[in-house]
Amino acid sequence: MKKTNIGGQGVLEGVMMRSQTVSGLAVRKASGKINYTKEKITLAANKNKFVKLPFIRGVVSLVDMMGMGVKTLTKAAKMYDENSTEQEPSKLEKFIAKKTGKSAMDVAMVFAVIIALGLAVGIFFILPTVLANIVRPYIASSILMNLISGGIRLVIFVAYILAISFMKDIKRVYRYHGAEHKTISAYEHEEELTVDNVQKYKTLHPRCGTSYMLLVMVISILMFSLLGWSPSWYVRIGLRLAMLPIVAGISYEFLKFAARGENLFFRAIRWPGMQLQRLTTAQPDDSMVEVAILAFTAALDEIDDEELQQMADNFDRSPKKTEPSETEESEQEPSADTQENTAAAEQAQ
Repeated sequence: MKKTNIGGQGVLEGVMMRSQTVSGLAVRKASGKINYTKEKITLAANKNKFVKLPFIRGVVSLVDMMGMGVKTLTKAAKMYDENSTEQEPSKLEKFIAKKTGKSAMDVAMVFAVIIALGLAVGIFFILPTVLANIVRPYIASSILMNLISGGIRLVIFVAYILAISFMKDIKRVYRYHGAEHKTISAYEHEEELTVDNVQKYKTLHPRCGTSYMLLVMVISILMFSLLGWSPSWYVRIGLRLAMLPIVAGISYEFLKFAARGENLFFRAIRWPGMQLQRLTTAQPDDSMVEVAILAFTAALDEIDDEELQQMADNFDRSPKKTEPSETEESEQEPSADTQENTAAAEQAQ
């Protein structure tokens, strides 16, 4: 198999694909036409040798992924509905932008990432610790307490994925997520990127972010069990927050290791994450696959803009104006006899 570092995400009616240097985003509008963008990017994980070190790169990649994820979701919504208006930055965001020399929207994106990260930490790490402490009077073992906290964390995580899957828009995003995986798999198997070839593959992929999040949950259980169970809630939560970068780094390296081979050993260690992907991916239709192929081709950066536009035109599913047939033309144009009779009637009048 050919290996690639291109990854992506499903978005509102579209797909984002990202290599180390180029990002491609394609969104199908309600009209059936595909809007797409292709831009050069500079990832923090590529800026110097230090951030490329094992374990460090996992933390940096997580920050990159969250930042680009929020930015991509906003851009995709704008591309789908060009008449939508962006939310006005707050006074605080404008003030920080003025002091830092950054644009107000960039500052707003940073705030969005911080809020998203804070919610994730609160829901998936702080809340399980608080809930588990309810049974503390009945359990003496700190290891068992950490296992209970970890079990609650896993239940909340899976319940969250299931709950949002009932939302109509999220169901569509999951299908585009499946199209993203199928396209990458077809490329890795050295197939020509056509709809028929891409549709042959499964919606699951070893390098999926869903698998990564499951690894974070499982590895955090193992790592947190080493911390004991402090009677002070702020010490207990503080230690776990301090451990999160280490957990993220280890999870990233384990995910890369698990994706290396196709033998029984590698397939066994990534099996749980692959099964969880059945909740976050779904079978796409052909129009969704077309969007994923266009986004992937843009991120691959091997064809020029004219060829990319030609591909978008070929995938255009908007209603086309057809030329009238000969029968329609004859019905629309009056016959010679009709024209003569009409002229005679006008003269008689």
